[in-house]
Amino acid sequence: MNLSDTGRTKPVIEGMGYQWTDNEDEAQLLGILACSVRQKAIDKVYNRIHKWNRAKNKKNLLTFVTGCILPADREKFLKLFDIVFPMSELQELPDMIRQNGIVTPVSLNPENRNEELVFRNERIEQLKRSAASLKLNEHMSDFWQINPAYESDFEAFVPIQNGCDKFCTFCAVPYTRGREVSRPSAEILEELKNLVEQDYKSITLLGQNVNSYGLDKKGEEVSFPELLRQIGEYGKISGKEFWVYFTSPHPRDMTDQVIEVIAQYDCLAKQIHLPVQSGDDKVLIRMNRKHNMEKYRHIVHTIRKLIPQATLFTDIIVGFTGETDEQFASTRRIMEEFKYNMAYIAQYSVRPGATSSRWDDDVPKEVKKQRYHTLTEDLMKTSHEHNKKMVGKTFRVLVRGKERKGEFLSGLTEGKINVRIPSLDTNMIGQIVDVKITQATEFSVAGELVKQPELQSA
Repeated sequence: MNLSDTGRTKPVIEGMGYQWTDNEDEAQLLGILACSVRQKAIDKVYNRIHKWNRAKNKKNLLTFVTGCILPADREKFLKLFDIVFPMSELQELPDMIRQNGIVTPVSLNPENRNEELVFRNERIEQLKRSAASLKLNEHMSDFWQINPAYESDFEAFVPIQNGCDKFCTFCAVPYTRGREVSRPSAEILEELKNLVEQDYKSITLLGQNVNSYGLDKKGEEVSFPELLRQIGEYGKISGKEFWVYFTSPHPRDMTDQVIEVIAQYDCLAKQIHLPVQSGDDKVLIRMNRKHNMEKYRHIVHTIRKLIPQATLFTDIIVGFTGETDEQFASTRRIMEEFKYNMAYIAQYSVRPGATSSRWDDDVPKEVKKQRYHTLTEDLMKTSHEHNKKMVGKTFRVLVRGKERKGEFLSGLTEGKINVRIPSLDTNMIGQIVDVKITQATEFSVAGELVKQPELQSA
């Protein structure tokens, strides 16, 4: 979501005549798209703005912050940044910049200072009202109208929904993004078709809870399975090879129909990210996840039955408030049962504003750390088992770039398994090629090109 928001922020700023620079020291306008999901990310925001404010003593500089921001941080940022706004008001950023101008504390005359204080006080009250009513996304339709500048020319994120109505007790998203709002399906399909026509290979439908798409507009908009079906039908007639993913879904809204549609169409990628968070029903109740393991198990069994080749990813939190050793053992058991290809494991941390922030964070850090390492070791075993089964088989792989050391190319299978390719032919980047897998490690595989692809002309 952060990358997707960036793709719409840059063209708005560049439309004012600003030019992008990779050198922070020469910039006159500096902004941050924040993420309140983890405290560490927000700590970095505070560190950066203090540095920028010190630089104002030496040069003209204007700063802004937007993105996912908790109300408490938002009020603090109003005193530190020149401009603070919810992402849904991005289209108003040019007016905000014109109101502020590029100034230093020394260059502001009293009249300008008064105007700025009035403007900022109005913004503070407006943002407080927005936070209280959770209408942080009421202008999302305007935001979605902005033509994005994609970071890649073969991978793209397409937002289909914003906000969340689930209110998991550990999560800050409803307080940073507001309630669920679905983007018009016609706009989604138009953006996706334009990307496919430009030969994009990997497209991810994006939202905080994608499979509740359309539920806020019953009778006015299609359901998520129907949206996928329409994308699948377009894929059949397009004559192009591309993979469509979606993230993040919620087990409560994951229906059999979604899985049936994915199984039916080639362009709908056979990779499903299904956050479980915990394998214990009592912990799930405290988390207010609104699903239990019986429901989750049914979803996984349906995936295995209808899409046996699909890879399965998940999210897990260890050390949530009150989690006992036995409850953690339940999570270990479902790791063994479902044999995930990948799991994103996080040690629980308190998010101010979320319901669980009012509860004692009673699992010691040492215990959280140990559970994290234990679960990671469990994941390494199951992931390695999956990867070893790939050896000797040929897979279609999207080449994404060079490895960190620059000695090989790297890519992803349709199931998002990392592949190392012994080649430095950068002309293959952005292409889907055939790779025969020869080696497997815990979290990746390596292989050799089956044949040199017929590269598309630039």
